[in-house]
Formats: sequence, C-alpha cells, structure tokens
Amino acid sequence: MPRPRSLTDTAIATAALAVIDRAGPDALSMRTVAKELGVGTMSLYRYVPDRGTVERLVVDLVLDGVDITPPPTPDWRAALTELIRRCRAAVRAHLAVVPLVQAHRHHSPGVLRWAEAMLAVLTDAGFAGRHRVVVFRAVLSYVIGALENEYRAPLAGSGTAAMAALPDRRHPFLAETARTAATIGPDEEFEGGLALLLAGIAATIDHS
Repeated sequence: MPRPRSLTDTAIATAALAVIDRAGPDALSMRTVAKELGVGTMSLYRYVPDRGTVERLVVDLVLDGVDITPPPTPDWRAALTELIRRCRAAVRAHLAVVPLVQAHRHHSPGVLRWAEAMLAVLTDAGFAGRHRVVVFRAVLSYVIGALENEYRAPLAGSGTAAMAALPDRRHPFLAETARTAATIGPDEEFEGGLALLLAGIAATIDHS
C-alpha cells in the first residue's frame, strides 16, 4: 500500500473549504476531507486530531489574507469601516463558513489579528475601559450577526417573501416592510446598518 503523502495545514484547510463551498458546513467531516485529499480517513488523523481542528484551519485560511493595516485616515469611522469591509469580503467569498467563524472566533489567529486592529483604531479614537468593551462588542455583534443573516436569512430569501405575502389587514407594516426589503441588496443592507451603528457610537465618544 502506498505511503500517504505528507499533508500541510494549508492543504487540509483547502480541501475542507472545498467540501464546505460545495455542500455546506454540515457536510464537513474527517471522512469527507480525507476523500477530498485522496487519502484514507485514518491517514488524515495523523495530521489533525479532530473536526474542530479542521474547522479552525479553515477559518484561518479564509481570514489569513485579510489586510489588517488601518487605512491612512484620521476618521476612525472610515478606518473601522474599511477593516470591517475587508473581513466581510473574505468571509462572503465562502459564505458557508460563517458558522465556523462564529464558533472559533476566540481561537482563530485571523480573527484575533483583525480584532486587535479594530481595537487599536477604537483606542486611537479615544475609546477606553468599559466603554471600549461595549463599543467593540456592539461592532463585533453587528458584523457577525449581519453575516449570519446573509447566510441563513437573506432579504432575497423565502422568509422575506413569506412576510411580504401576509395580509395587509392583519400585518400592514410587516408586509409593506418585507416588500421593500426584497428590493434591498446585501451590500446596501450591510453598509446602511453599519453606518447607523457607527453614527450612534460616535455620539457617545465625548461621554466615555
């Protein structure tokens, strides 16, 4: 029997990402990754101990190329927005990894580097202490939540269509809002919500 070829973390992550892109995160397993690599499942265990490790490798692969250098601008909102856009673009290129990013955000080097860059911008803008914690958590929750919504419940999806079809006599505002929502693309939704959030945060900066 031929000796299994040497596998790198990048090769394993690339194979796992191919499985996820093709069939979603639920299809990810040691067996499916091994098959993608053309090796036996037990051979894969020589390199990674479990699926959780593979998931973290995938998250690192997706976020590894994200530029965390803040743009040269004195406007902290513009700098923060650019860092967020870069991260979102990387994840949206493989949208099915959203659940994995959320699950491994505390351990992924890519997530941690991005978070550190975000906190540096906030610190330079004057946020500190407990206020900075709340602001950072609010921004992080928005980014993760927006990506999760885009993955599981996009405005162009069946949920919006179902609400748009509700009888106006019983749910006039919900039905009208859903019909409008169906015309809004993911970029408009994300950018609009982010601008509102950052405007609200900016209003608190003098009260930190």
